[in-house]
Amino acid sequence: MSIRHAPEPDSTATEDPTQNAVAAAVAATSATPTSPIEPDTEEMLSREEIDELQLVRLQATVRHAYENVSAYRELYDAHHVKPEDLETLEDLAKFPFTDKEFLRNAYPFKSFAVPMRQIRRIHASSGTTGKPTVVGYTEGDIDRWAGLLARCLRFSGVSPGDIVHNAYGYGLFTGGLGAHYGVERLGCTVIPMSGGQTEKQIQLIQDFQPRVILCTPTYLLALADAFRSNGLDPRETSLEIGVLGAEPWTEEMRREIERSFNISACDIYGLSEVMGPGVAGESGDRKDGSTIWEDHFRPEIIDPMTEDVLPLGHHGELVFTTLTKEALPVIRYRTHDLTRLAPGTDRPGHRRMGRITGRSDDMIILRGVNLFPTQIEEIALGIEGLSPHFQLELTRPGSMDEMTVHIERRPEMARDQAEAAGAELAQQIKVKVGSSCQVTVAEPETLARSSGKLRRIYDRRPR
Repeated sequence: MSIRHAPEPDSTATEDPTQNAVAAAVAATSATPTSPIEPDTEEMLSREEIDELQLVRLQATVRHAYENVSAYRELYDAHHVKPEDLETLEDLAKFPFTDKEFLRNAYPFKSFAVPMRQIRRIHASSGTTGKPTVVGYTEGDIDRWAGLLARCLRFSGVSPGDIVHNAYGYGLFTGGLGAHYGVERLGCTVIPMSGGQTEKQIQLIQDFQPRVILCTPTYLLALADAFRSNGLDPRETSLEIGVLGAEPWTEEMRREIERSFNISACDIYGLSEVMGPGVAGESGDRKDGSTIWEDHFRPEIIDPMTEDVLPLGHHGELVFTTLTKEALPVIRYRTHDLTRLAPGTDRPGHRRMGRITGRSDDMIILRGVNLFPTQIEEIALGIEGLSPHFQLELTRPGSMDEMTVHIERRPEMARDQAEAAGAELAQQIKVKVGSSCQVTVAEPETLARSSGKLRRIYDRRPR
């Protein structure tokens, strides 16, 4: 693929989105779209072609942000870097990181790089503290988002004509509407159910016979429990594929979901600030990690403590730079998600990301030991009699922090056997994680269920 370089940005860039640096670069480097059934041309680029494409789009993005967002201009001036310093992909490391605080300081709309009259939609993060991070989309942004979501769904095995039950939350959260537009773009029928109303979810799955379900992995497990509580076998539904995301989940959780519903469960990754769901998607054939669509996003892995860029295969914090966003370009954005990058497989030009093992800002430090909820999940699902429903409670009754794992027993497991399984869980956490904890085994369906993102950690330590 030969990349045509974008023209220099027009002085009226902020007046017309088709004339800004990003829009011009996308227009100059985009290939002719293929049918929804076939892979996109850019989806099949080689690594060398991806690198060439990224440099053109990256240079345009940095210029667009510097010229149109005062926060970026002030940040780069303070670090003595300018757009023209970006001559190679490696030069990206010269530019400072951004994070949620950077966007919150621009609340609500000062981070937008186009006038408000060009904004077609606004979403906001689901953060629980402080101001939300606000994201905006131009018409072009929404169009590309729908295309990438459709790409992810097709990659996971969804086909045009399928009926898709969308149980991601609609509203300010990007999951519901982001997935909705992608389903329609692929040529499927969407059931816009949103989250919650579990009994209604069960009824519609039975009556409408969808082949595909979209939701968080923990909510799909909650649906499985609800099916059983109603005397129904979740393995006998019409569902064949689940495309699940919005929270970390393990391979053990995948096996639990696939056994519960007799479906193929694939991961999908995204975050509001970078775009929403669809930044990366998993092959339904390989299930070997989510492929990052690097024609639109440049990933890096850094050491979260030193901020050094790490080589391919090393575990660290995921950082993203958008390459085609018009309304809200984000450059070297620290996601706090912990993972590693690996070479591409089904799409060799695009690198894959491993499972998210946790978040650097959700890490529990318990008496000097670092641990994540996904580690507990992985251990618990390997012990017969324990369910995937658990909570971590942190307390400080004296001078030392303590952790209690509250976990439900499976309904078919006798109480005394479940208590023994709980003791085994405490022992394995001690051996595999290196921290002592208490385990209390709860009765089935007594812990809180998720209708969206699940809260795992309850920190009751005095501030």
